[in-house]
Amino acid sequence: MFPLKDDILSQHFPVVNLWLIIVNVLCFVYQLSLGSKLEAFIVAHGFVPARFAAEYAGNAMSLGSYVPIFSAMFLHGGLLHVFSNLWMLWIFGNNVEDRMGHGRYLLFYLLCGVAAAFAQFWANPQAQSPMIGASGAISGVLGAYVFLFPRARILTFIPIFILFYLVEIPAYFFIGVWFLLQFMQGAAQQAAAGRLVEGGVAWWAHVGGFVAGVMLLYFFKRDGKKTGQVWL
Repeated sequence: MFPLKDDILSQHFPVVNLWLIIVNVLCFVYQLSLGSKLEAFIVAHGFVPARFAAEYAGNAMSLGSYVPIFSAMFLHGGLLHVFSNLWMLWIFGNNVEDRMGHGRYLLFYLLCGVAAAFAQFWANPQAQSPMIGASGAISGVLGAYVFLFPRARILTFIPIFILFYLVEIPAYFFIGVWFLLQFMQGAAQQAAAGRLVEGGVAWWAHVGGFVAGVMLLYFFKRDGKKTGQVWL
């Protein structure tokens, strides 16, 4: 299933959501310019669970130890990776920002990304591969969206063998199936080898980001329809 659009109109221009997309695109363009230096750049600025665990165990934690948690949110592993992530953010993020306000939405997004990183760290603290991508934070956006707009209609592209269908699916069903797949993939990956394998998709980051989005929604949502309200 691939979402094409929803039917919820925003009341305010999603400036933060747009800037998040732009910054991610600019970071990806910069990655493409690095050539042979890209791998070292990813290792330095991606979130490496084993490196974080070693710094914690050796009492070597500093402000710099936490920087990769944030920088990793703006790095991607390829064109399909960045496109799929930012397309989801484009469709669902504007409405979540609309219900939170610009400043609240930015903080919410970053906190979901942090929660996603720690969920993956908890699942496999000895992983040597850098974790990169905005999908953990975007998973939090999906978690908020499904509770804010459960009955929104998502126009969805569904390929079945050689046939293609466009179907409007309720948000609770689309996102519910998406979350179930993330959880099942994460559990299957871990069970297959008794531990999480190196590389691949950080399924537990998706699960952790989603759960964080659901939990944080209570503290970040606001009723934008109230008059006289400062919209931040």
